[in-house]
Amino acid sequence: MLRHEPLRRGNGGKPHWAEFCYRTGGETVYVCSRCPNGVTVPQYRSILAGNSKADTWNWRMMLRNAGVFVKGRIRHPDHATITLHGWHRVVMNTEGQSKAMRNVAFLD
Repeated sequence: MLRHEPLRRGNGGKPHWAEFCYRTGGETVYVCSRCPNGVTVPQYRSILAGNSKADTWNWRMMLRNAGVFVKGRIRHPDHATITLHGWHRVVMNTEGQSKAMRNVAFLD
């Protein structure tokens, strides 16, 4: 269990902050500004092998499409803090999003 964890889409938006967070499963990916939805480990190695400057792109290792569960206070600068009693699964809200936004990965 993690405390005070940021939860964000891969689009660089403002994260929600969960007081308590638990993750399970998912796929390890590497993320940078040039690959905001992440690339798999074999793709990452291929990029590094093919471009000598790629190792300077500020890569971060993240999980894509992990099961994420939260409880406690959930904060975000754009709305009031809510408190969740008990564990709740986090899913991405796609209501009203463009087709381009539906291709954004859920990264954590």
